[in-house]
Parts: sequence; structure tokens; C-alpha cells
Amino acid sequence: MTAARLFIFSAASGTGKTSLAHGLMNRVRNLAFSVSHTTRAPRPGETHGVHYYFISPEEFEAMAARGEFLEHATVFGNRYGTARRVIDGLLKEGKSVILDIDWQGARAIKRAMPEAVSVFILPPSRRTLEERLKNRRQDAPEVIARRMAEAVSEISHYAEFDRVVVNDDFEAALADLEAIVTGRGQPRPVSIDTKALLAPVENPA
Repeated sequence: MTAARLFIFSAASGTGKTSLAHGLMNRVRNLAFSVSHTTRAPRPGETHGVHYYFISPEEFEAMAARGEFLEHATVFGNRYGTARRVIDGLLKEGKSVILDIDWQGARAIKRAMPEAVSVFILPPSRRTLEERLKNRRQDAPEVIARRMAEAVSEISHYAEFDRVVVNDDFEAALADLEAIVTGRGQPRPVSIDTKALLAPVENPA
């Protein structure tokens, strides 16, 4: 792989972004996953410094006041943030970094680190995305509709990203991401009906 770089991965829920990121780390040397800070309590099986850096609200606010976060947000009452020192530390070790974040966080990171490469991962179709969301959990139809509306809102920002990959086939999408991250080879050209993807969702609850 070439010089260490920061790669921002964004996608709508249900697109398979996290699975692709972990698959990529199994295939590419010197590639690390950025660990965020959060004020929420650890869930069973989660480890400090591996899944998140679990800190108190007071610690989080102090870090934010000192300008230590490249971006931070509140989600369901908990604070989440990406610390610059975490990213810088990995890059100085010669490791490229994957940062899994939404479009708003990606926009903030690109302002702070314009050299970062942003990648948006698209589903192959609305139907496929809806099927994936249905298969993830037993949600009522109105919940699925709301999740689809949120997904369409997220997808609407795909053109802001440097690169776009379609997860129509896991191994092919993984190869596309590997080409982007390593600089070897070329990802497949994107051929997808984005107009259909972005059509309004009927009756989101």
C-alpha cells in the first residue's frame, strides 16, 4: 500500500458498510479502524479502546472545548466524537485508517483534513436495501418505511464523496474498496439508477 491515508466510509443503514470495512481489514496490511469516543455505557462484550473509548460526559465536553474532536455529534442522547489524536497516531505509525461515519461527520472531517478520501457505498437498488432492512430485524412496516426514508436522506449526499462503490456483490464491492485503499487496480465504474434510489418513500411513519 502507498503512504498512510485516512479513508472515510459512509452509507445508508443496511448497505453492508461495516461488513465491507472488516472484510477489507482482513485483506489489506497496515489498515486500521478508527475508534471513536462516546459517553454511552459499554454494551456486553464491548471493550474500552477496542470498540469505543468510553468516557464521562464531563470528559467529553472538556475534550470538545479544547478542540480535540475532528467532529462530534449527539445521537439518542449520547455523545460521539472522532479525536484527532487517534487518527494522527495511527497515521504516524504508517497505518491507513478507515473511519465509519455518516455524511455530516464526513463533511466535517473533509473540512479538517481535506486530504482524506471519502467513499460512499450504495445499495444496488431500493428493493435490495428494503429487503436487507427487513432481514435485519422484525420491524413493523411503518418502522421499515421510516428507516427507508432515513436511508434515502443519507443516500442523497452520495455526490459529495470522492468515490462511490455499489455493494451489489460483496466480493466485487470488497475488491473495489481494496483498489481504492491500496491504489492498485481500478474499481468498477458505477452503473446504477440513482434517481430510483432517491425517489421519495411513501408514507414514512
